[in-house]
Amino acid sequence: MKNSSLVTKLVATFAFVVTIGYVLIAVVLSMWFQSYFLDKNRADLEETTNLASSSVPLYLNKEIDDTELLRNLSLIKGVEKGDILLVDASGYIFFVTNEAYDSLVFTRFNFPDRDRLVEGNSIEINGEVNPITKEEMSLFIKPVQTGATYQGAIVVYTPLEQIREPLNEIYLRIWTITATAVILSILIIYYIAQRMLFRPLAELNTIARKISKGEVTQRVLVTSTDEIGQLSESFNTMAESLEQTDKNRRDFLSNISHELRSPITSIRGFIAGILDGIIPMDKEKYYLKIVYDEIQRLTRLVNDLLDLSAMESGKFSFKLTELDINEIIKVCITKFETKIDDKGLKVGVTLEGDHLYVAGDRDRLIQVITNLVDNSIKHAPDNGNVKIVSRTKGKKVHISIYNDGPSIPENDIKFIWDRFYKGDKSRTNKVSTGLGLPIVRNIITQFGEDIWVENKNQGVMFTFTLSIT
Repeated sequence: MKNSSLVTKLVATFAFVVTIGYVLIAVVLSMWFQSYFLDKNRADLEETTNLASSSVPLYLNKEIDDTELLRNLSLIKGVEKGDILLVDASGYIFFVTNEAYDSLVFTRFNFPDRDRLVEGNSIEINGEVNPITKEEMSLFIKPVQTGATYQGAIVVYTPLEQIREPLNEIYLRIWTITATAVILSILIIYYIAQRMLFRPLAELNTIARKISKGEVTQRVLVTSTDEIGQLSESFNTMAESLEQTDKNRRDFLSNISHELRSPITSIRGFIAGILDGIIPMDKEKYYLKIVYDEIQRLTRLVNDLLDLSAMESGKFSFKLTELDINEIIKVCITKFETKIDDKGLKVGVTLEGDHLYVAGDRDRLIQVITNLVDNSIKHAPDNGNVKIVSRTKGKKVHISIYNDGPSIPENDIKFIWDRFYKGDKSRTNKVSTGLGLPIVRNIITQFGEDIWVENKNQGVMFTFTLSIT
């Protein structure tokens, strides 16, 4: 995986945060243990020097000898690695446990705070330089008192290394555990992130690349219900939409090829027949009329395609104005008088009021109503019924156009707005381009209104809304 990849950046970030956390914990623990050990060492010295201090007045009074005093002083914690000096009330050293300090005997000891000792308080100084060995020592001074009288002091030099040795072992364990915990945490984070985040994302990326190359049937395996799982489901939904779009594109190309090929074949055949003399001269006008009708059909198809393309690309222009929808309905019905008479249809027009004003574009509304009325006339049986109704409902006007032809199968209703969709081949003819309903829906949608279709007990009714002005 590349160093600039998401997994590297995220794991590095987590590793940094986890490391900082563990280091802070290790530092706090180290400081706590250090404070604990120093406090414990002081408490032990306080306790053991307190036991041994009772021997000092006895020694000064010649009640015990050097051997007895040394045995009593051996009770002091750390004496095996430390050095003890006994100082009298005048501040002079009169006894040492280590021969190396003999040169200090009968010399004055420089107390850091004698007044404090006289008051009965012990003194502890870490990092004091030993006057003989020149090593860093922990200096502990315990006052010796008889009753309230200050008799002198016990001075204990303990090498700091003696105190630091167990601390260093603890530090080593703390930082070893910290380093191990950091490494394990990074490995666990990497494993979890790889399994739960990066692997699904990598699969998404792989499938996306395949889809971009035309493999629109590829899908991502959904293995969880978390955000990654939801993303995978959304991705699959998008992929299904792309697959459907690709299918619609291929169907569109197939349909448009068929729709163009049929009239072109007819035109070419009839023109060739006329040029070759196969069609008699007295029939030429008849066949030229057929050619003209086919050209008209091609013109309608191209115009409808251009309109639909403009609508779907957002280049469709219209101007909303106040207009009388009842008057537009009357104008559109008048254009179909010949077709209505030819099929013997009974047309019922029920309009609410003499005038009903709505917001819309006149030319586009004429196109909508013309398409819907033409659709109803084509699908109504001979001597059937067509009904057009306008009525208000709240702040909307509902325009309904009904015909008592065959119902639309439920499986086909959701597809009737698709270009060139023909649920029942018998319901279409050469006059239809298969684009009327998609154009109608696009116009109404761009007005910000609704349109729907529903089967009635006998027949089909299209309804769309317009806003009252």
